Amino acid sequence: MSPSGSGTSGTRPPTIADVARVAGVSRTTVSHALNGLGKVDPRTRERIKQVAADLGYRPNLRAQRLRRGQAKAIALASSMPFSVAGGPSRLGFYMEVAAAAAESALAHDYALVLVPPVEASGSALYSVDIDGAIVVEPDVDDAATARLKERGLPYVTLGRPVAPEEDAPYVDLRGALVTDLLLSHLKEQSARQPALIIGSGARHSSVDAREAYERTAAAEGWTPLVRTAPEAGGEEAGYAACAQLLAEHPGIDAVCALVDVFAVGAVRAIKDSGRAVPDDVLVVTRYDGLRARTCEPPLTAVDLHLDRAAADAVELLLARLRGDAEAARTATAPAPRVVVRASSVRNKPSQPGN
Repeated sequence: MSPSGSGTSGTRPPTIADVARVAGVSRTTVSHALNGLGKVDPRTRERIKQVAADLGYRPNLRAQRLRRGQAKAIALASSMPFSVAGGPSRLGFYMEVAAAAAESALAHDYALVLVPPVEASGSALYSVDIDGAIVVEPDVDDAATARLKERGLPYVTLGRPVAPEEDAPYVDLRGALVTDLLLSHLKEQSARQPALIIGSGARHSSVDAREAYERTAAAEGWTPLVRTAPEAGGEEAGYAACAQLLAEHPGIDAVCALVDVFAVGAVRAIKDSGRAVPDDVLVVTRYDGLRARTCEPPLTAVDLHLDRAAADAVELLLARLRGDAEAARTATAPAPRVVVRASSVRNKPSQPGN
């Protein structure tokens, strides 16, 4: 006999029939009480919940999903290649978002499915059993959003969608402000000719960064120097873009390489050109992740508060799944913060007598 007097064997988990027998009600009443269905007297509902807790009853989630026609799972998807999103270690922007989104989803009894970078075929998003998805920084004609639309699945985006017809709810990662903060920091360090390196696609971060940079360049009298690099090229693409900039414009004294893997390549290109970071050329990047912290010298970057942004994306998606017409269509990440490191701080000249 179990401590609750249910008569269930200690060799098997309690069933809904055991809860019904101990509570003195039907199995249907137990099901309705535990799932918030039907018209069950509130006192009876609470008594059933207490009996279930005392017995250690756990509902069959698979059976619940089949009855409700729900997967109780959401996906995190992106067309961003791992060379940018994660790299060989698979750690980075994408995985930081995944960890925070998984924690938030689980708090709502949803599992998070991590989908590898979605290419044109998008086969992964055809086969996975999900109720909806969060798409990380979609590009124009984004493969991930295209596959979700074909399946008729709701989704939200982390980062402002850039496709003209796109109306999905999104979390604003404040791309223009991030770039403004990085450029302001470079100005504070007396940079007179910064250059910008961005991805060759049209993700919001690249679009916003170019607009913010060109606006600041016009205001400061800088010659606008922008190079794009293919995301799939990773560090080597950043190296090539920076090397070309330095060769064509030797007066460059700062580089804002928006993608962290590009920034690592830029540091190497600067050193190979016979210059030093930061004494000759300052370097900053957008994402404060493992690459920024382990680069030599460590890279000045931006705390994007991705944990909060990912949690907000989960909330937006779950509101869509509930059909909540009053739910907000956008959320805004907390104010970004520049994390200053050695890559962008020049040694101040010694004062007389020091």
